[in-house]
Amino acid sequence: MSENRNSIQKVWDWFTKGLDRTPILAFKLQAPQKALSPLAFLGMCTFIVFLLLGLSGALLLIYYQPTYAAAFDSVDLIENEVTYGFAVRQLHYHASNAMIFLALCHMYYQFFSGKFKLKNDVLWVTGILLGTITILEAYTGYDLIFSDRAVLAISIGASLNNAAPVLGPVIVKTMFGQGFSDIVIRFYALHVFIVPMAMVILMFIHFPRALVFDVPMIAGISGAILIVAGIFPIALGIKFDPSVPPGITVPEWYFSSLYAFLRTGVDKFISGILLPTIFIILFLIIPFVDKSKKFSWKDRPFFTALGITSIIQAAVTSVWGFYIPSAEIEPDLTARLFIPPVPFYGVMLAIVAISFVGTYGIIYFIKQNAAKSKLVAKPKPVEIKLSPKWIFTALIGLLVFQIFLNITSIQAFLSGLKNLALLESGVTLVAFAIIFHIYRYGKKTIATPQKTVTS
Repeated sequence: MSENRNSIQKVWDWFTKGLDRTPILAFKLQAPQKALSPLAFLGMCTFIVFLLLGLSGALLLIYYQPTYAAAFDSVDLIENEVTYGFAVRQLHYHASNAMIFLALCHMYYQFFSGKFKLKNDVLWVTGILLGTITILEAYTGYDLIFSDRAVLAISIGASLNNAAPVLGPVIVKTMFGQGFSDIVIRFYALHVFIVPMAMVILMFIHFPRALVFDVPMIAGISGAILIVAGIFPIALGIKFDPSVPPGITVPEWYFSSLYAFLRTGVDKFISGILLPTIFIILFLIIPFVDKSKKFSWKDRPFFTALGITSIIQAAVTSVWGFYIPSAEIEPDLTARLFIPPVPFYGVMLAIVAISFVGTYGIIYFIKQNAAKSKLVAKPKPVEIKLSPKWIFTALIGLLVFQIFLNITSIQAFLSGLKNLALLESGVTLVAFAIIFHIYRYGKKTIATPQKTVTS
């Protein structure tokens, strides 16, 4: 046994010494010995989901055909005929949503905590750019299916770019070409090669020197994606037919806010390009405007209010973008899609006023309570300690549960219960994350000598 270990160690030493002459080891990969805060690990979680997207996307490319005539049918083949195709497509779709959501959470955590002030302005700027092109990557991805929903997104994107002065028509001609046959091959190139390459380059600039690779967190995130995929499987949709009038549909959730602005009938350049650009620029310049040495959100009320306002407005406009009155309420299609601009933008202005006043009031209230609490002795935090016996019992129980889940997920897949198989696979990964964390906790607890009390 010792000889095998020595051999493995020699191979590992040879490999790492060779990597010393490459830029790879400039990044230090760390495996923490204790649980991490999910908030501090959001960036790495986003990167892990990006890797999941790359892996699942590569598998989908085996059967996907980037032609206008065969695109939808090839996805249909993956969904219904290819072994594990359903699982791979669902994983890819929900991972794309998870990546955007985690990237937004990571951005706002860095913003409210003031971590971009720690000489991380370059990381902040590259992060904003990464988030922006991540949206572009998602946009080109779900358009490749060429369903009714995808064609709606394509037409909106083309009309927005065409509304841009000077460069708009050039962008439309370059990106969208002269028809659907041009669109599918150009979007395919953007989604598979061009945009991912740009993302990888930005990631190398954006990554900090020390990368934390927390196995339980990664397993938990991956499991959560599979659980969501099992509970909320995305349907294939309706194949686009130019001879059939389009029905009522809405874009993905990360575009629904923009869709709401466009439905107001205000100039497309203002509502669809200028306002989102202003939003991006505001966040890009934050490190150069917020120059105070204070980090806490409580000590930066203006910027805290700015962040809260952006979140509330995004949430309200997204819900507004999703809402379409039924045909019974409004039979006319154009009227159903129209959002009156006066109440819409009135609500936006009201949100600004309420969020700023409310934020300052809440921060003042919190600071007043904090000043009073300093006069009162704080109770010691309660620390839960498990004995080695309970740790061992929990590990055995979870291992048995995981084995049971593995067996039932295989049975579910063989029985054609694809959603259930995805759900149970996700729960298996979450169970593994819990097992790993308990093992890490137990190893640390057992290794730490217990204090003895002498009289």
